[in-house]
Amino acid sequence: MFCLVNLEMMPTFVRNLYFYSRTRQIGLQMKDKSNRLLLIKELIKSNKIGSQEELLNMLKKSNFDLTQATLSRDLKQLKVAKMPDYEGGYVYVLPDGPNSIKSSWARNQEASFVANGFLSVDFCGVFAVVKTKPGYSGGIAAELDQKISSDILGTIAGDDTILIIPREHISRAELLRTLSEVLPV
Repeated sequence: MFCLVNLEMMPTFVRNLYFYSRTRQIGLQMKDKSNRLLLIKELIKSNKIGSQEELLNMLKKSNFDLTQATLSRDLKQLKVAKMPDYEGGYVYVLPDGPNSIKSSWARNQEASFVANGFLSVDFCGVFAVVKTKPGYSGGIAAELDQKISSDILGTIAGDDTILIIPREHISRAELLRTLSEVLPV
């Protein structure tokens, strides 16, 4: 039920009570959001989740009632990426934190993923354009952003193409050497 509240017509104590109740509700929502974000991270770490619908159902089972749009904003805030898995589907993955340590198995899987998806790199002025197999560019761009951000200002990924924007005064040779840390160039 929607109700318009005319605050000027309220006595001061009622107005203060109204504001207090609203701020308490907002505070509880923020607490729910932080708990929800923690649960989303944990679910993605411990499960193979291939769709927002699947993740939404898991959250609803944990008594978090939210819309697909809210979940989409949460995933964007957490910088969750959707990468092709090795069984032909897709899976949500979290970005690496600065203190995370990957197992050698995970590092080998990443190297294999990049090598399997990478096709070529070419240059247009100072920009590099990387061609990938369809569906691989988002994951490879995320790897580039995380691992070699000192020379790369940013990446823009489509379905099978990545535009790499280098920082100022980075030459093609320097950029190619930097890219070779992640890509099999």
